[in-house]
Amino acid sequence: MAVKWLILLFSLALVQAQGDNQTPTLDPEVIQSGSFVDGSTSLGSDENAQAKSLTSQNNFINFCKGKTLTDGLQRTDGSCNGIVMGEIPSVDRMISVVITNPQNGDSIESGQDFNITLQVSNLEAGAFTNAVATYYAAPQQLRGGNVVGHIHVTVQDTGPNLNPTQPLDPTQFAFFKGINDAGDGQGGLSAAVTGGLPAGNYRLCTLTSAANHQPVIMPVAQRGSQDDCVRFTVTGDVTTINPAARDGENGQAAAALAAQAVQLGPGAPDPGGSNNNNNDADNAGNGNGRNNNGGNKNGGNNNGGNDNGGNNNGGNKNGGNNNGGNNGGRNNGGGNNGGRNNGGGNNGGNNGGNNGGNNGGNNNGGNNNDGNGTGNDGNGDTGNDGANGNNENGDNNGDAGASASVAASKTASETASQASSAASAETPRARNGKAKQRADRLARLSRRRRFVA
Repeated sequence: MAVKWLILLFSLALVQAQGDNQTPTLDPEVIQSGSFVDGSTSLGSDENAQAKSLTSQNNFINFCKGKTLTDGLQRTDGSCNGIVMGEIPSVDRMISVVITNPQNGDSIESGQDFNITLQVSNLEAGAFTNAVATYYAAPQQLRGGNVVGHIHVTVQDTGPNLNPTQPLDPTQFAFFKGINDAGDGQGGLSAAVTGGLPAGNYRLCTLTSAANHQPVIMPVAQRGSQDDCVRFTVTGDVTTINPAARDGENGQAAAALAAQAVQLGPGAPDPGGSNNNNNDADNAGNGNGRNNNGGNKNGGNNNGGNDNGGNNNGGNKNGGNNNGGNNGGRNNGGGNNGGRNNGGGNNGGNNGGNNGGNNGGNNNGGNNNDGNGTGNDGNGDTGNDGANGNNENGDNNGDAGASASVAASKTASETASQASSAASAETPRARNGKAKQRADRLARLSRRRRFVA
């Protein structure tokens, strides 16, 4: 037990040293002393205009204790996310986006397909994690100095004109799309608005995000916006909303899926997708494929391996060891029971072959009555009956039993031949006795002759 604990402690120390984000403890090397102060007495302080910062000696590692954790889910009732913000680019790698279509002030025909196009700099586009299960669940990352992430585009109705005086409702949108590809590789990205939009006034904006959908973070406070917005109008008589609107088919489906994930809890497997039915990792892998139906339960260990295929039905129970191997092959037909009990390999071969007339195979495969009654003749017959019993009952392992029985039958035949030869052979003592008997007869004949003479 002590050795196991030492191994565990060593493993934990190794994991912590590797910094692979698996250890539950905080490495002292990553504690940021900037969080020790509230800023009120630090360089740049202005008591009249600044709020005091929260402070922490441990990077706020327990900041979310007692609160509803985000846990990678889109919680509509609010939550607390304990994931660190992550890597931040240098000022010469800050992100900037410009929308190239539609342009500000454009007019588009209602119900007509069109493409939203844009150009972005300093973004490794195309990194788009599962927003249902990994929302805000990992830090921002850099690749080659650029933020790894993607861009969303969102279109909102501005009401009777293009210049509303009240903030728009962020829960309402006429079109939303996450662009999850790398575009042309030169910063050019696009999203197709299939079906177009109903007549109205609209604002189109970009939402640039890291891979896990959090807004990108930049290195300095004073900077230009990384995102862009344009305003345009849609004219015509079409009033049908786009499927990607909040109340559209796709918008409702996305919201329902996010709500289902919250209900099921963090990391819940997809009951009809990758984890249970069709995929290697979780559906054909862990749920119904590799572990349950394919590997452990039905395929490999339970039905294919242990239960039905390999060990239980195929291996131990039905196929290999129990029914196919021990019961169907070795025990009943081929080796042990098929040999000893039902006339297969061991008793049909050994008892039917070697003992022959005594056991006749043992129980079923030789002949009990014939074996006991016929002696030498039963020896050969029993060996053959044992071989037949072995072939009939031992499909899986019966061949081995049959070979043993044939060999035993051959031995039985040789034994019978030897017994017959032994019965006709004379020992030296027997020969001496017969010689004496002949001598006695000759002596009697000689006396008779003398008497007659």
